Amino acid sequence: MNMQGVIVGLIVIACSAYALWTLMPTAVRRGLSTRLLKLPLPDAIARPFRQAVQPTSGCGGCDNCGDTTPATPKSSIKPLVFHRRASR
Repeated sequence: MNMQGVIVGLIVIACSAYALWTLMPTAVRRGLSTRLLKLPLPDAIARPFRQAVQPTSGCGGCDNCGDTTPATPKSSIKPLVFHRRASR
């Protein structure tokens, strides 16, 4: 096997691992990360696993929103607006 084939194979494996990790359900990713963090991994490799183990909230968990209660209650009923098609 030549060097070009080896490099292409490594790129394909890395891209497949990234796609699998990104599309994996959060619960599975969290469980896998917990198991992998028990191994002695370098900091650069362990960083995404540590991020996956941390709990997250629905909005991102940044706590920069402050008080998010609406000042005035808005009606949940919204009127439908129909627009005519532009003639060609």
